[in-house]
Amino acid sequence: MDGKALLGLEVMEDRTDGARCDEGFLTLRRLVLRNVYGDGSSSAPYPCDVLERPGSDAVVAVLYERHEGGIRVLLREAPRGPVYLRKHKAFVHPDPREYISILEVVAGLVEDGDAPGADGLRARAVIEAREEAGVEVAPSACVMLGGETFASPGTTDEKLYFCAVETPLAERGEAVGDGTVMEEWSRVHLVSLGEAIAMCRDGRIPDMKTEVALLRLADHLGYVPALDAFVEDLPAR
Repeated sequence: MDGKALLGLEVMEDRTDGARCDEGFLTLRRLVLRNVYGDGSSSAPYPCDVLERPGSDAVVAVLYERHEGGIRVLLREAPRGPVYLRKHKAFVHPDPREYISILEVVAGLVEDGDAPGADGLRARAVIEAREEAGVEVAPSACVMLGGETFASPGTTDEKLYFCAVETPLAERGEAVGDGTVMEEWSRVHLVSLGEAIAMCRDGRIPDMKTEVALLRLADHLGYVPALDAFVEDLPAR
């Protein structure tokens, strides 16, 4: 929806006081754990909260193309309620920024019915590329980028799987979204790989999964961000 400027988000209702931990899209398990040791002893009990959501795992797809001798990547701009609402809280380290929207690579939750393994992840990446970026790709174009990683292991069991998709970005269509109001407003930006990595490092892109995905893509392509050059183009020793 490129025709409207996004001014901010409004909280229409706060259901926190009357809500249970086990209802809603995100659920919270409040557990008491203890460590069990090899000598038969165990630690004192301690509390552990686990934030969960349906499917839990997600695929992160960095869409790119070779452009004017370099690499150009697709970034999606969209509002993110949790970070926007930071402005109503006080932090030990004050944050003067207002996150009306943030830039991210394409990503989406693995859903019930998706096939297990790499084939299912590639199929999910295809769906997310179409919904979030208007890009049609074949599953065979999705190359897995290394092993999976946990998003925030101290609070959630969500695991992220990374892949790269080389595709002509200028030939994209309209992003259709997933049908939810949350996905109603978004914009697509095409940025050089080096600039996108620099934006992650100076805070213009404050999203960890995007930085990891871009750096893994750079490794995959033999691109050295600090030199803004490809390994194959560097002078031989």
